[in-house]
Amino acid sequence: DNVGHLLSRSILITGAAKALNASDALSPVLDNLDHSLNQAMTSIRSSVHDLHDESLNLKEAAESLTSDFTFCPVTLHYDMGFEVPREIKYCFISIVKEALSNVARHSNATLVQITMREHPALYQLCIEDNGTLTESNLETLLPNRGIGLSNMNDRLKVLNGNLQITIQKGVRLFITIPKEQEY
Repeated sequence: DNVGHLLSRSILITGAAKALNASDALSPVLDNLDHSLNQAMTSIRSSVHDLHDESLNLKEAAESLTSDFTFCPVTLHYDMGFEVPREIKYCFISIVKEALSNVARHSNATLVQITMREHPALYQLCIEDNGTLTESNLETLLPNRGIGLSNMNDRLKVLNGNLQITIQKGVRLFITIPKEQEY
């Protein structure tokens, strides 16, 4: 924060100096300084963004999503390492959000169970509810019907992941993403 504030202040001072400048000889120097300071600010923003992405804790994010869900109780079983790739973290968070939204909109479930597990060769996410489905709710789970499930499939395709949907005493989403590639 301090470096960002100092750079912002320097950019503003440079802008003021450029506005007050009457010397043609000093104009290129002030333009160059302004350009350099703005590049530094862009670099700082990028570094902070990267740090945020890497510092995202998947377990804490999942716990936050489950504790904020008020439709029915949710249990979370988390069995993953600390070095989960950023792309996997964001994929799992997005899928959990969408799945919980689907439960609230399309289910009469009284319990949801979420399991996140890391295996030697893959990452696994399983989301199960104990609700029953009506014929109209079943339509939303068919491939290419629901936007949410389509978004899940799109996210997984990029990571060579797989989504299996089972409907038996509730709905079960079983997701696997192989570890073999670099993310």
